[in-house]
Amino acid sequence: MSSAAGSSNVMLAIHEKKTTATDLYRPLRLYIASVYSEREAAAADDDLTVVRDLRAAVEQPSLPDPSSLEQRRDALLAYARALALVEPRFPISTDRAHVHSLTFTWHDTFKGNKKCALASVHLEKAAVLFNLGAVYSQIALAADRSTDVGIKTACGAFQSAAGAFAWLRESGVAAKAVAAGATTVDITPECAGMLEKLMLAQAQECFFEKVIGGGKPPALCSKVARQVGIFYEEAYAALSAPPLSQHFDKTWVSHVQLKAAQFYADACYRYSLDLHQKEEIAEEIARLKIGMSALADAKKAAKGVAAQLLDSVNKLESNMKTNLERAMKENDRVYLMRVPAAGSLGALPAASLVKPTSLAEVLDASKERLFSSLVPDGSMKALSKYTEMVDNIIRTQAEKLQQASEITRVRLKEMDLPDSILSLEGNITLPLDLKEDVEAVQISGGPAGLESELQQLRDLSRVNQELLVQTEELLQKEANEDAQFRTQFGSRWTRPQSSTLTKNIQDRLNLFASNLKRAADSDSLIEQGVKENYPLMSVLDKRPIESALPSISRPIMSLDGNEDAIVGALKQSLRQLESLGAQRAGLEDMLKEMKRKDDILPKLMAGVGSHDDLFKKEMAKYDPICADIADNIEAQEQLLLQIQAQNEQFAAVFNLEDYKAARERCYKQITAAVAKYREFKKNINEGLNFYVTLQEAIGKIKQQCSDFIMTRNIQCREMIEDVQRKVAGFSFSSSGHSMQRNASVPQSSPSPPPHAQAPYASPPGVDSRPGYSQPEPRPAYSQPYPPSYGAPAQQPPYGAPHPSQYHQPAHQAPPGHDYGQPAYPGWRGPYYNAHQSQQSAPYPQPPYNAPGAYPPHQSNYYRPQ
Repeated sequence: MSSAAGSSNVMLAIHEKKTTATDLYRPLRLYIASVYSEREAAAADDDLTVVRDLRAAVEQPSLPDPSSLEQRRDALLAYARALALVEPRFPISTDRAHVHSLTFTWHDTFKGNKKCALASVHLEKAAVLFNLGAVYSQIALAADRSTDVGIKTACGAFQSAAGAFAWLRESGVAAKAVAAGATTVDITPECAGMLEKLMLAQAQECFFEKVIGGGKPPALCSKVARQVGIFYEEAYAALSAPPLSQHFDKTWVSHVQLKAAQFYADACYRYSLDLHQKEEIAEEIARLKIGMSALADAKKAAKGVAAQLLDSVNKLESNMKTNLERAMKENDRVYLMRVPAAGSLGALPAASLVKPTSLAEVLDASKERLFSSLVPDGSMKALSKYTEMVDNIIRTQAEKLQQASEITRVRLKEMDLPDSILSLEGNITLPLDLKEDVEAVQISGGPAGLESELQQLRDLSRVNQELLVQTEELLQKEANEDAQFRTQFGSRWTRPQSSTLTKNIQDRLNLFASNLKRAADSDSLIEQGVKENYPLMSVLDKRPIESALPSISRPIMSLDGNEDAIVGALKQSLRQLESLGAQRAGLEDMLKEMKRKDDILPKLMAGVGSHDDLFKKEMAKYDPICADIADNIEAQEQLLLQIQAQNEQFAAVFNLEDYKAARERCYKQITAAVAKYREFKKNINEGLNFYVTLQEAIGKIKQQCSDFIMTRNIQCREMIEDVQRKVAGFSFSSSGHSMQRNASVPQSSPSPPPHAQAPYASPPGVDSRPGYSQPEPRPAYSQPYPPSYGAPAQQPPYGAPHPSQYHQPAHQAPPGHDYGQPAYPGWRGPYYNAHQSQQSAPYPQPPYNAPGAYPPHQSNYYRPQ
């Protein structure tokens, strides 16, 4: 203990505990290597060096000058934060598997011959906190209290010292050290409590010196002095009780006891001055007597106290005696008041101006990076528990917010808001799904565009009919020519009749004709349906479609003319409701952001006390936003009730029921129009696909017929030559003339014209020399037709397919056919060219291949009934 006299008052400072050198580096590194890995131990080398250096700095004795004391304070704070990070990672304890070869030794401050050597981090932490309080008290004692700055410095340092001793006691560090086996009294909770009160007494005493020096009123000075005495009395009570009563030197006890009496007496003295001014002489006399009695008792017990303190006490006693004698004379001569008994007087008022300074911030190690890569399992489990607690809060509050938003949506929909307000202002909207349906109809052309698609059906039907007629004419012409030669040559014309070979083709053409007839009937039904339903569907051609909807109109007659006020109040409430919704969105974002930034692991690793206490403290930061969410939901509920009442008034004034009925009828009309349009669009698309597919099939049949006719023409010419050779039986020239006459003259005329075979024009690339030229040797005709048109097993599949094959969508070819190319892209020119009807090239391609907005589906519309 050291003392100093500032102004006229003597104060005390605490000496630091002494320790012996301890090496932290090697034991901690061995522990990391054994529990984690050598790699982790190597990575922690720098941190281990820092801790070793911090411990070495603490081991050095401090110097008394203020700058050295401040450096000492900073070194102790740094080492205390490092110990907070060491404690959860390294089990430096005797009651579990611990770091080996690590023992801390500390001497008792008040009895230097006593010491404690213990393998406990709690002993180390308690000793460091004790020394921190001691250094703060030395800083306070070193301050020059004769100046305002010095008084302020001393007062703050004493309060910080009180904070260090309070932290030692309240955080449980002292109790844990004692429980671990610490035997020195100076770090017990009782000693920490006593030192806390002593430091507060001296901090309050600094304030007393300030108010006295500032010439403050006696009443205020009395209150400050009384609180100084109370703090000293509490410290004296702790010193008088075990375990401190037999531990401290008698001068300590005497000093604290005399200080308590001094400031009690000073409070009485200052209070009596105030009483004298009020001419309350009787109580003044009583207070002075009580104070002087307390001083006299304390002086008797005071032994070994500082001379400065005794001088101060004697001076106070002298002043009190002088005032007492004056007051008694005045009372005897003037006032003649009865002096009250000491027991009848109330307690003197006190005013506490100091409190322990919290060291939580300067001791917070959560921002330190020492050993950050080492996280024990226990800390990870604690972190997981805390994260689950936070997630639970976030989830619960998010559900409340979402539920509130859903309630708002449902309630507004029930009240038809804000649609009814928008309708009144002309901002009418369709339901989203219905609006999308109408937009799709309008994009695809709308009802007005159906006429052009019906025209496509008519054009494709005509094109297919013309193709069919052309194909039938080709076959009929070939059959007529075959019949003419059969009549001319009689039994010598031995090739099969055309009708026998073309029966399958003819059957298919007949089937195509039947399908075209039924398709035409279906087209007529579609055209009739479009015509009959066009008034219903015409609403879909309105742009914008909202122009077809009814609107709310103002009442024709108004009794009080408050329609605008009703609408304005309802709109204002809706804006407030929207603002609450935006606030909820912001609150939810704030919750998520708080969770994202909530990293409690450093605090877990540097925390003091139980995890539950830390969790409770950390979870408290979510309380304000949870309260805001509750307030938002409550405000919304009240606002919805208000909106409901306002909407009922609005509905009554503007006759909303009739408007809603008219609007629903319009919705149903538009829905029915969309459905009918889709039906016709689907049927038209199926018709277009049918005609395109059928056109391709007829085109292929026509090509087959052209090939067939070309082959028959070649056979015809060869058979004519063969018959002429058999009939002639003489030389080549006469045979030629005979063949020319016989082949050219019909049965009704004996004079045939030359080149009778001219109607059977050869296709490009075939020799077309006259029939009377020398023929090349040819093999006998065991099979007079190409394989394509020979035996039934070799001929093409002319059997008629089921008509449903031509009802497929354009992207799906009918079964049994392989058309290969897409449906006639790039068509040019008229549908039919009469001058090219005999060509064997494919027929020009029509343009009807573009699908509608609604994809075609399988349908029986164009199938034969």
